[in-house]
Amino acid sequence: MLSEKMLKLGTNRSVIRDLFEYGNKRKAEIGADKVFDFSLGNPSVPAPPAVKEAALDLLQNGDELLLHSYTSAQGDAGLRGKIAEYINEQHGTSLTADSLYITVGAAASLTISLKALTEDRDEFITFAPFFPEYRVFVENAGASLVVVNSDPQDFQIDCEAFEKAITSHTKGVILNSPNNPSGVVITEEGIQKVCDILEKKQKEYGHPIFLISDEPYRELVYDGVKVPYLMNYYDNTIVCYSYSKSLSLPGERIGYIAISDKAVEWKNIYAAVCGAGRSLGYVCAPSLFQQVVARCIGQTSDVSVYKKNRDLLYNALTEYGYRCIKPDGAFYLFVESLEEDATAFAEKAKEFELLIVPADSFGTPGFVRISYCVSTEQIENSLPAFQALAQAYQR
Repeated sequence: MLSEKMLKLGTNRSVIRDLFEYGNKRKAEIGADKVFDFSLGNPSVPAPPAVKEAALDLLQNGDELLLHSYTSAQGDAGLRGKIAEYINEQHGTSLTADSLYITVGAAASLTISLKALTEDRDEFITFAPFFPEYRVFVENAGASLVVVNSDPQDFQIDCEAFEKAITSHTKGVILNSPNNPSGVVITEEGIQKVCDILEKKQKEYGHPIFLISDEPYRELVYDGVKVPYLMNYYDNTIVCYSYSKSLSLPGERIGYIAISDKAVEWKNIYAAVCGAGRSLGYVCAPSLFQQVVARCIGQTSDVSVYKKNRDLLYNALTEYGYRCIKPDGAFYLFVESLEEDATAFAEKAKEFELLIVPADSFGTPGFVRISYCVSTEQIENSLPAFQALAQAYQR
């Protein structure tokens, strides 16, 4: 009567969402200030003032009919043109409005791109740790996800393992930098090696292999770290982007797909993206926020707050004896579990009202993810609990 696959997805939520719902229940029981919820990657920094100013001006002075009407299926041409111009200015590319497809967030960007590319028996490679929904997105497109473990010391790409994982069925590679859940930014050297391997394998197998860059955290970097723009390193690149993190607009669901104009048959790829968007029903992203974004391109929320949170949490936890991967970007701290079973460790943490995410579903058992996109006050108040948790294991 029902799709068993969809029923399973609907009745078995992600561990992140389960923990978030547990946190809501616990807050109602004992008070929100007593629960230290680090489960969800939900920005706590307000959107930049330009967002509110743009929205108010549009609502008060804009054309009311246009504000709430359909745009072109692939998004407003004016917005697409402005995004293309911005990318060109920042990265020296030569995109046009017809290289861009406006989406309802990064999840839609990924699912549309995968649907557009996938043929029978295709495989997509990604690197652990990875956002768990990649598996859902890839399998829903009809392909298989192949996971390559990263270097366990710094979580940079293990290029030898990556090259071995590529087969004649490899259609693409999903690369997420800055990374969720580790916060690691892949080095330029690492990116260049990946691209060199892909060039070699394209020639070996006689068909294109696409690089899908999932980069909603691009602007969230610290200490002058630069995030390589993959279109400048590899022609067959598709960028999936969201304004959820850079503009603190996760609930507005607005993003885009950008297709390199150097990719093989890129106009056909764009047409396939439009077709995939149509087949999935991901057309005409919200009109109001298309117009808001058009006025706010290049703006970002106050990233310094996340850096302050990172430094506070990282310095304290390493002092308490935790092994942490120091993040160069995003707003996640990846921490080695104090026992082999990270799920058991996360359950133990609940005794101290600490809600942290075991990383088994991220493809990296033995680690937990801590989302520090919370108030600095919450981090300060949580430190005694983290110290007590460490001491419980030391005893």
